[in-house]
Amino acid sequence: MQDSRLLLATSIGLCAVIGFWGVIDPASLQAIAKEIVDQYFFSRGWFVMLSVTLMLLFCLGLTVTKYGDIRLGADTDRPEYSTPTWIAMLFAAGMGVGLLFWAVAEPLTHFYFAKDFLPTPLAAEQALLASNFNWGIHAWAIYGTTALTIAYFSFRRGTPMLVSAPVKNLFPGERWASAVGWFSDFMAIAAIAIGVGGSVAMGVFQVADGVTVLFGGDVTPSWLIAAVFLLMIAAYIPPLLVDLGSGMARLSNIAMALAIALVAYTVILGPSEFLLNSIIGGIGNYVAEVLPRGLQTFTFYGDDTSKWFQDWTLTYMVWWIAWGPFVGVFVARISKGRTIREFVLGVLIGPTLFSTIWFGAFGGVGLYETLDGQGELLAMTQTNVERMTFALLDRLPLATLTTLATIAAAFLFIVTSVVSAAFVLGMFSTGGNPDPSAKVRVIWGGLLGVLGAAMILSGSMNAVKTLIALGALPFVFITVLLMTCLVKALLQDGTSEVNHADR
Repeated sequence: MQDSRLLLATSIGLCAVIGFWGVIDPASLQAIAKEIVDQYFFSRGWFVMLSVTLMLLFCLGLTVTKYGDIRLGADTDRPEYSTPTWIAMLFAAGMGVGLLFWAVAEPLTHFYFAKDFLPTPLAAEQALLASNFNWGIHAWAIYGTTALTIAYFSFRRGTPMLVSAPVKNLFPGERWASAVGWFSDFMAIAAIAIGVGGSVAMGVFQVADGVTVLFGGDVTPSWLIAAVFLLMIAAYIPPLLVDLGSGMARLSNIAMALAIALVAYTVILGPSEFLLNSIIGGIGNYVAEVLPRGLQTFTFYGDDTSKWFQDWTLTYMVWWIAWGPFVGVFVARISKGRTIREFVLGVLIGPTLFSTIWFGAFGGVGLYETLDGQGELLAMTQTNVERMTFALLDRLPLATLTTLATIAAAFLFIVTSVVSAAFVLGMFSTGGNPDPSAKVRVIWGGLLGVLGAAMILSGSMNAVKTLIALGALPFVFITVLLMTCLVKALLQDGTSEVNHADR
């Protein structure tokens, strides 16, 4: 109990200090964060890529072994949610608002960089590949490894849903295990809070720009950003006072339905043949390159390419690690009753396939226009990435309707993320309490708002990405530790677990 109180007080204190520092003096926080992150990426970038690739191979390996038959829960347990609802919930928690934000901006930003080094067709192909890789199966391997470890220990060994639980369970009574476990929970809280704070900023930027576009404005005023921010807080505080399950399922399904409708709309009313070719070609290129790309560090390509690799791929991998404990606990909580094989395949393949279709459609429209000689969207990558999705929709019929749908989807995605994160932070900071009090959840919701405000005041998405990376750096090693714990537990349980699996 004393450890839990210390963890609660320390974690809230750290997040409050970072949040208010960012509000009072965002420039100094950003400068220090950038220096630390740049040095880490320069010296440990190889470790990040090796770690996430090992997580992917580990997850895939489980699906073809006897351990894939083990059910996460009792042998008689069955999933609480249907597979479509389950995938929608984990997708909404894991990525939602980011895909809306970067749908067009990321592929075209990569193309803007690559066109100076590669022939135009190859630059376009590599731009789409880079986007698919950054948002693809490696990200979900990070989530999947964390979630599977927590789910296995919770549902098969009866531990609380904490990052520290696997270490303490495998090494009971060891003083070092207790210390490492406490630090793991503490860093998980820091990574979650800072990572979700960045997503709050991203969602506010996009919703405010969408409202500006709706009313024909050119520059989004600061008062509108502030108004959207306050509205978002007002929207996510009430759900923190009620049960998580049914409300999250409903909101996630609505947000996912809007996202699917936007993709279908873009493919049907855009340059359909080009986009379908873009999607299929993008999937094929991704499947062919995904494993080698996971070990690529661009060592021999010069400083510009190394900087691009650090600013994008490395930052994304660390970003997913920052969200790992949050998404991991949430996905574990909604996955009871599924077999390890079903869990891994669902977590890895479903969201990755949707992401490649998403970038093939939205990125495809941007590349189609650029290759056709129209440079407006490409130029926006250097001036206003927040508005690029809306600028693309403005080129298609029913722009007002689709802009409203995008604003609504972004709003719902960020609300579901914050509500889920506040719940998980409440669990972590109260020693694994499966139902943290409304007071604790609201406190965390407020702190996430403060961190979001700090990210907004940083003034740019590059600054937001750097701050998220800073919060996640220590958790890179903890994620590898979790994977090691799961391997040890599976080997310990061995044949007895498989024999008791559902036949």
